[in-house]
Amino acid sequence: MTARHVLSFPMKEGRFNFRVAGIVIAESHLLICREDDDDYCMLPGGRVELGEDSRVSLTREIAEELALSAEIGPLIATSESFYRREGEDFHELGFFYVVTLPEQGPNGTSPWLERQDEGHDLQFHWVPLDGDALETFNLLPRWLPDFLRDLPEELDHIIYDERDA
Repeated sequence: MTARHVLSFPMKEGRFNFRVAGIVIAESHLLICREDDDDYCMLPGGRVELGEDSRVSLTREIAEELALSAEIGPLIATSESFYRREGEDFHELGFFYVVTLPEQGPNGTSPWLERQDEGHDLQFHWVPLDGDALETFNLLPRWLPDFLRDLPEELDHIIYDERDA
């Protein structure tokens, strides 16, 4: 078996991450994920591995996290995010794809799905795009809620620095 090398590594000044995420929208609801030890939510996805293109990485992450097949659509955004978590500075590159989960969508239960991945309990929720539910669930990065409510028609690149916010 070939060794897997996740593109997330610490340096003296902080940590670098290369992350890929899926924007899954069904019936005006967004699928979000919360790990058991986090006070925030994120989009389904994860770290890209060395030698793996971002689309393959997202397909793998969706399969690992949700145990569902996914249709990976177009790349809709790239980002450079700078933030601080638990005393550590992060520099994160993000690739965001539109994703469809065939025959899946909100069904009135919350969490919609609970799974384990890499030693963490994951909870997936379908959250309405309207209103303040994305903020209430503390969806990160902070630029995402507004972006998701008004998706661009072409690829967008976001640079966001919240270290001093």
